[in-house]
Order: sequence, then C-alpha cells, then structure tokens
Amino acid sequence: MGVTFYQPQRAVSGPAYSRWYKFLATVVALVLVVQGVGVVLRFPLLQEAGLPVRMLLLGAVAMLALSYYWFLRSTITIDEHGIVQTWMFDRQVAWEDVRSAKMLGIPWAGWLFPPRLMVRTGNAFATFNGGSDEILQEFARIALAYQVRRRDFLPPRA
Repeated sequence: MGVTFYQPQRAVSGPAYSRWYKFLATVVALVLVVQGVGVVLRFPLLQEAGLPVRMLLLGAVAMLALSYYWFLRSTITIDEHGIVQTWMFDRQVAWEDVRSAKMLGIPWAGWLFPPRLMVRTGNAFATFNGGSDEILQEFARIALAYQVRRRDFLPPRA
C-alpha cells in the first residue's frame, strides 16, 4: 500500500454534470432526434437501404440513447479511497496512484463548461467533471494541495 498525499476532510458526492449542462445536452439530443426523424420521413432511406445501413442507423440511435442516459445519471464521489466518476464505464483513481492534479477550464466559457479536474497517474491522465459547487470546491482543494506539493519538490531557480 502506497503513501497517500491527499485525504479529503469528508466524503463528497454529487452529480458529474450541472443542471445547465444537462439541459443543453437534452436540447442537443432532442434536435438530433428530430433531425433524424425528419430525414427518415423525407427520404425513403429505410425502405431502400440494405441491412448494413439499417444496422448502422440503429446503432447510432442506441449509442445516443445510452450516452444520454448515463450522462444524466453520472455521479462523482471523492472520499478517503480516491475519486470515482460513474458512467457507462466507471472512472476511478486511488489517492496513492495520484502524481499530480490540476483544474482545467475553457477561457471565456466557464459559465457553460465548468472546470474539470485532471489527475495524472504515472503515465496516464484521467479527467473528472464536477456538477455542483461542493464538488468544484473539493477539486480546487485537491489541485491546490498538489500544486503546493510540486512546489516543495522543485529545485530553486538560479
């Protein structure tokens, strides 16, 4: 068992995406569905298309529905073991595996896309989304703790 650097004061859990972001995803999904239905009704695509085209369209609809479902249900938990974000395939990082952490945001679009937490584990990176202020505050604490840790290990500049 490795040495852990960061431990949260208490376990925090919440949605991985904010209500505003979920609303936007719902609008985009509805527009895609309406456009798809419009194409199918205007063009005799399904009557004339072969089985591979039908399967491709069915697969696209299934992926949209599955992704949308998990997008709405995705949660994030930060506890004494590490960070876990649920989705179709859960993403998790244990504290002893974390090498560095940083918050990343899109300039001038923070109102739409909240910052994410990027965690480096050895040679791999994992990003986590926060959909509530409580989760984002914990992200900031994690990023600050690892920023201070990195500063302590850097040699002084000449």
